[in-house]
Order: sequence, then structure tokens, then C-alpha cells
Amino acid sequence: MTKIGIISGGGNLPLIIGKNLISKDFKVVFFLLEDNDDSERYKDLDFIKINLKSVKKIINILKLNKVEKILLAGSINRPSISDISFDFQTIKLAKDLLLNNYGDNQLLESIQLFLRKNGFEYFDWTKYCSDLFVNDEYLTSIKPSTAAQKNLKKALNTFKIYGKLDIGQSVIVQNQIILGLEAVEGTDRLIMRCKDLKKKGDKGILVKFSKYNQSKILDIPTIGEQTISLLIKNNYEGIFIEKNNCLIIDKRKTIDLANKNKIFISTCNKIE
Repeated sequence: MTKIGIISGGGNLPLIIGKNLISKDFKVVFFLLEDNDDSERYKDLDFIKINLKSVKKIINILKLNKVEKILLAGSINRPSISDISFDFQTIKLAKDLLLNNYGDNQLLESIQLFLRKNGFEYFDWTKYCSDLFVNDEYLTSIKPSTAAQKNLKKALNTFKIYGKLDIGQSVIVQNQIILGLEAVEGTDRLIMRCKDLKKKGDKGILVKFSKYNQSKILDIPTIGEQTISLLIKNNYEGIFIEKNNCLIIDKRKTIDLANKNKIFISTCNKIE
């Protein structure tokens, strides 16, 4: 069986993918970036701590562990240029990662291309983890209201433009007015800051899609119990996610939480 190395940033995504692959009998080694403070959650798994300060060391560790294919998952903090150990391979990568003003998706693409050039084939995990995605139109017993559908239409038309930029994945709409577009702060903070912008009318919705230029291998929109809890706390009606292109962390628990609190989770396709 192919040995897969998962370069693991922060968050749940690396664990979700890795455990799913392990359940399908893949051999998986997690390479935790040094700023990933979740090592306790990996204690029963095969993991090795690494950092981005020297690319040469990372490549040597991957080879030493006989990794054949790699994938990247989770949030990655760019290292400071003053922190880099300037071996030759790091210098070649630094131009793309540090000197160019790339968005997150282009940053991940650059790392992927660099590793491929150094002999590590990228593993398309989405082909083997289709069960992690959702395609049912309604995931909860609560369905979106007419007002929510009108807000969705506004979000879809807006995202057709916004989603082509490498900025964010989420939009919040209330009364058919865009209250917020996700940027560097992430979806959770977007939900919280838009609460104070709501006016009298409907409760408002969250819409989360993949960006149009976003790699389906490197970065996937993700929601979970935390997302639903924030929608409940801040009095939103629900969330639309992209059909077959969004992961739900702890799917059953997340859907149960939404049902219990009368929050809808629904899927749809973005405008192509």
C-alpha cells in the first residue's frame, strides 16, 4: 500500500482526511508543522514534528520515512523571512512563498509544485474520501425560508464576482443586503462581526463556497459544530454550503445540533 505523508497545519481537516484514509487501509504519517499545537490529538497516530524554516530538512525527513505521496491540509502560517535557514532549496522556494503577494490558495499551489519537483507525487485524497462530502439538498429537517432563498440568490450573484478573487469563501446576507465578505479573519469572525450589522427583518444567512480558482485537492471549505454554534448564538437562520465540495466535521453531531436549534443546513451549486 502507498505510504502517504500529510503535512498537517492547524485545525481538524488533516485529522479528518487522515483517519478516513486509515479506515480505508492506507498507511499514513502526519507531519505536524511546529505551530500546530494539536499534537495531543495525534498521540495515537504516527506523527512527526517539522517546521518550515528549512525545506531541505523537510524533504530529507519525507525521504527518510519513505513517503511516496504527500498532501497538505489545514491552516499554514507563513514563516518570517528572518526565521528561514537559507539552504539552497529554501532560497528557491522563498521567492514564491515570501516575496510574492500570494493568497492562501496560490501559496499552497506553490508548495505542492515545489514538492512535486523534488520527487513527491501529490495524493488526490478527494477520490478516496467521497463519503466526507455532502450532496443532499437538505441536510436538516429545517428547510430554508423564502427569505433565505432570496438571500441566497443575492449571495450567488455576488460570489460570482467575489469568488474569483483569492480572498475568502463565505458571504453573509440579510434582507437581500450583503453584510460581510470573508477575508483573512475567517468564517467564525465573519459571523460574529456581522451580527451587529443586522437590521429588522429576516435573520440572515451564511453561504460558504469554494473560490472559483480554488484547488479541490489542496483546500476544501469546511464547517462543523463550531460554525453552527455561532449561527445559533448570533441568531442566524442557517447556512448554504456547496454541494459535493464542502466537508462537515463530525457530520452527525453537527446536523443534530442544527436540528435541535432549528438552524437549516442546505446545499446548492454556485453560478458557473
